[in-house]
Amino acid sequence: MAFVCIPDVHIRGLAACVPKNVVRNSSLTDVFPVEELEKVISSVGIEERRVADSGVCASDLCCHAAEKLFADLNVDRSSIDVLIFMSQTADYKIPATSTILQDKLGLSRETICFDVSLACSGYVYALTTAFSYLNLPDINQVLLLDGETFSKIVNPKDKTNALLYGDAGTATLLEKHDGTDFFCQLNTDGSGWDAVNIPGGGGRNPFNESSLKEEIREDGSCGNNVQLYMNGIDVFNFTMKVVPKSIRQTLEKSKMDMGMIDKIVFHQANKFMTDFFIKKLKYPCENVPYSLHKFGNTSSATIPLTIVSELSDWTSDRKKVLLSGFGAGLSWATAITDLSETHISKIIEV
Repeated sequence: MAFVCIPDVHIRGLAACVPKNVVRNSSLTDVFPVEELEKVISSVGIEERRVADSGVCASDLCCHAAEKLFADLNVDRSSIDVLIFMSQTADYKIPATSTILQDKLGLSRETICFDVSLACSGYVYALTTAFSYLNLPDINQVLLLDGETFSKIVNPKDKTNALLYGDAGTATLLEKHDGTDFFCQLNTDGSGWDAVNIPGGGGRNPFNESSLKEEIREDGSCGNNVQLYMNGIDVFNFTMKVVPKSIRQTLEKSKMDMGMIDKIVFHQANKFMTDFFIKKLKYPCENVPYSLHKFGNTSSATIPLTIVSELSDWTSDRKKVLLSGFGAGLSWATAITDLSETHISKIIEV
């Protein structure tokens, strides 16, 4: 168990950007029979999603979110010491998208830039990486950009994935802050790597003439070799076992209990699943914000997107928040942070 405590750091601000294009899941009658569609929407909890135009990448949405955050906080761009881009839908295989974003955002050539790729647990992992840099003496501000455009890698006829995934970009600005600590527990079980994957197009199975051949897979899902495959049952069973346990362990290691947590922000995968976690943890459901009904599953971006979408008007003296991400890898992560002095920008559309 990898438990980490990073002292004297906090999130200075958060922003998010979604595409203007709204796709309602009730329109997917060419994929699902009407009665089945209604049941799936009710169970999963995703009523509509935002889908980017063909020429818009995750980095573009993140760039808009960063510009919003810079404007709201009057950020000096030369003060950004590290830029991290978290995504599985990067602009290119080479170069890293973070280098492109450094130029687009007008950051200093002295800015450290790199990409991270880790799906639905990725925000908590990347947040931990970003906070770790702030423990170094000459690093004072880190910009974490987390965005996904899964609409580009999901087959629109795939009954497993078609109504799940949406697109979004987020920006998180972190800095040193005396007396505020960050706690997290990070976990991995690579034996389940094939539960969520894109089988082709990488070094193991390079792109070839058959990569775009659409097939009906053994489980009834539909897609080609460079589109997303997910074994929903395996992922569901995995999360049921590990997520509540990870939350309890992180609280114990942090010397806290559920009563000290003001909000839990889960990865927005499936409302049935999240409701189960809440019940298992005996935690008040009114303190668990949801955004999946409006935006769907935006993979690694769901946690910051939910905070911006649902908590921008949150008024409270206490703002201790637990973050829980889980998914492909298989990977899961739990973190506890304090948003008491965090600026949350209004969500923007492009």
